[in-house]
Amino acid sequence: MKSISTIIVACLILVAGWLTFDWTINRVYVPEGQSLLLRYKGPFFLSAEYAEQGQWADEGQVGVLRQLRGPGRHFYSPVWWERTIVPDVVIEAGEVGVVTCLLGNPLPKGKFLVPGDIGETQFKGVLRKVLGPGRYRINPYGYDVKKIASESERSGNQLKHFGWVDIPTGYVGVITNLTDNDETNQQAGIQPNVLPPGLYPINGREQQIDIVEIGYRETTVAVKKLRNPDGSLQLDKAGEPLVGSDTEGINFPSSDGFPIQMDFTAVWGVMPEQAPHAVRTFGNIAEVENKVVQPQIESICRNNGSKYKAVEMLVGEDREKFQEANRKEFKKILNEKQITLLYGLVRHIYIPQEVREPIQFSNVADELKLTREQEQLTAKAEALFRQAERNVELESEKVKVDTERQFGSRLAQGDLESKTIDAETARLVAGIDKETAELKALATEALGKAENQGRQLVEQAKADRFRLAVEAFGTPAAYNDWIFADNLPADVELKLMYAGEGTLWTDMDNVGVRANVPLKKPEPKK
Repeated sequence: MKSISTIIVACLILVAGWLTFDWTINRVYVPEGQSLLLRYKGPFFLSAEYAEQGQWADEGQVGVLRQLRGPGRHFYSPVWWERTIVPDVVIEAGEVGVVTCLLGNPLPKGKFLVPGDIGETQFKGVLRKVLGPGRYRINPYGYDVKKIASESERSGNQLKHFGWVDIPTGYVGVITNLTDNDETNQQAGIQPNVLPPGLYPINGREQQIDIVEIGYRETTVAVKKLRNPDGSLQLDKAGEPLVGSDTEGINFPSSDGFPIQMDFTAVWGVMPEQAPHAVRTFGNIAEVENKVVQPQIESICRNNGSKYKAVEMLVGEDREKFQEANRKEFKKILNEKQITLLYGLVRHIYIPQEVREPIQFSNVADELKLTREQEQLTAKAEALFRQAERNVELESEKVKVDTERQFGSRLAQGDLESKTIDAETARLVAGIDKETAELKALATEALGKAENQGRQLVEQAKADRFRLAVEAFGTPAAYNDWIFADNLPADVELKLMYAGEGTLWTDMDNVGVRANVPLKKPEPKK
């Protein structure tokens, strides 16, 4: 019995000792926002299986485990386990996390990015997917996270963006893939689809973004006008601004050898679907303007303007033809280069004064002649107008008089018709009153006859009643007795008394016998 107690006590001591060791030495507490990284040291005295070099250790193998333990209590003996508490990776707003896998097999030849998510990768290298803002539990032994904000780098005349890319309203993002993507079947290079305005986490090892402004813009090629010291424009005698002889603006000789200068304005733009071609071909929008729009304006205007004489570009339909020819050719060239043209306008053509003055004077004389002719036509039209006004007034008076006449005639006719209707109505009313009086007389006569006949019948019925009653009682006296008895009250009292001579009135209350004798009605004679 004593040995059993000793064994029990020894067991309790061992259990208590193990619990104490487990809760003091083996227990490790991981706070919120951190994780526990474990490396298995092995069984020491026994043979151990080691993880393959550069790979994660499986359960039972010596090495670092892939899976981290989350916040809370964990029991791992420091004798066999190396325990390290590591913080979670936090990506703030406006940042992205580029992850590099440190364990795994080398990437296949020609591949630069590692596919898959954290914890599921098989190869070493930079992961294709980036981490957006948030908190992540990542094993630092196998993954390295680099936090980057919005970054950019210049490549020639292009500014490439990656990291946390913000595309504002009015812009699109042109995507340049640095390597093929087997998951989306996209090839390296500029992609045809663009990113609309928004925020995008971009892996700079996989993609780069050109932020391109879309919509219309204005480009003007203009000559330099001469100015006075106060800044005002210098004008010639005709009021036209004077221009310099330098090469600014569009300069070309006319077909008859006069120097011509002109201003041209184009309203053009790049639409979202045209942005990838613009980036691929020219680099950016500024290069589109410098390499395409402005040179084409100068070239087209010079080539077409040299086909016209100076006077043709000043007046007449030839100037409109010149304007339309420039617009059509300019639009055709921009369409071929995937650029949209909204307007192409020749704003002003500067022609030498020695050409303008004779033409202007001639035009002024022609205009004065046309003005006089128009004044004569206006005077004739004014006279015709006054005559038409008088005719209108005359016709108006005629219409007014005729209207008054017709109004009086219609009014008299209306009065006549109204009086006729009133007379006819009075006649009809009189006829109806006569008929009504006749009907009333007939009704009164019929009513009197009916009343007389009724009285006659009533009296005759009364007479027949008395006659029949007398005949029933036999004699008139018997009928009268019956009527007398029938009209007596039901509670009549009769008193019989006997009295001597001279005592009737004195003994009225004391003598005699009071008796109720019912009065019998005489029976009628049958």
